Amino acid sequence: MSTSAVALESRRTTLVGRLADYIELTKPKIALLVLVTVAVSALVARWGQPDLFVLGHALWGTLLVAASASAMNQWIERRRDALMDRTARRPLPSGRLHGGEVLVLGAATLIAGIAHLALTVNLAAALVGLATWVVYVALYTPLKPHSWLNTPVGAVAGAMPVLIGWAASGASLDLRAAALFLVVYLWQFPHFMAIAWIYRRQYDRAGMRMLTVVDPSGRRAATQAVLAATALLPVSFVPALVAPSAAWYVVLAFVLGVGYLACALVFMARINESTARLLLRASLVYLPSLLAVWVAAPFL
Repeated sequence: MSTSAVALESRRTTLVGRLADYIELTKPKIALLVLVTVAVSALVARWGQPDLFVLGHALWGTLLVAASASAMNQWIERRRDALMDRTARRPLPSGRLHGGEVLVLGAATLIAGIAHLALTVNLAAALVGLATWVVYVALYTPLKPHSWLNTPVGAVAGAMPVLIGWAASGASLDLRAAALFLVVYLWQFPHFMAIAWIYRRQYDRAGMRMLTVVDPSGRRAATQAVLAATALLPVSFVPALVAPSAAWYVVLAFVLGVGYLACALVFMARINESTARLLLRASLVYLPSLLAVWVAAPFL
């Protein structure tokens, strides 16, 4: 291979690597969950018949805002991330990206995302998107080294995409919106308590005041997981109140909810990494399954 060909291949590899780092900076798995939540909320708000053109713009604007929030979160936590095995290889702590370029990316995607929502969707969606960014970046992230209350605050940010989707649909807030918000909010507690237990030593080393660090026994974390999973059951039945004929929905929501609660109870009974991973896997089944059933309810 000639010298010029080698140089070209090297540049191509470098560009691909940097693109991968920028994508990693946006936390694609979290971004996907955010987009699914926005889409489900818009579908539920319009009884399964949203304006797909507006929804597409809402998803794109939300993606930009979510990318900014994730980038800024990693910029703020870059030194602590370097102290944890699970995050040490991220682009910033590993040195593959520099803080300045991440700040530029975070600012640019935030401005672009809010502007896109305001101009192509509506002002309400843009304002909720901005509020979500503020709660996640300015409240939740700085709170993590100081108080275990970071989880309840972070769960608010995690549930606010429901309001973005609802605002984008143009529908008025109602009981279904409140229930969907609470479902996403409550779901996060068992999910994050399982993660907090699995990585408790790494969080402790990095100075993160997760509940499993404040209470190393894990009992408080397990209690929160069980209480949230219990509260999810009645909240998840709300669609049956507005569509009484969907008795099958109640059955499916009950089965999913009891399964999630059972895994939380197992975690409480035997607090160890195995039961925490069981609860974590259950959380990853519960939410998408319940949302899918919720979306399907008007059609069946």
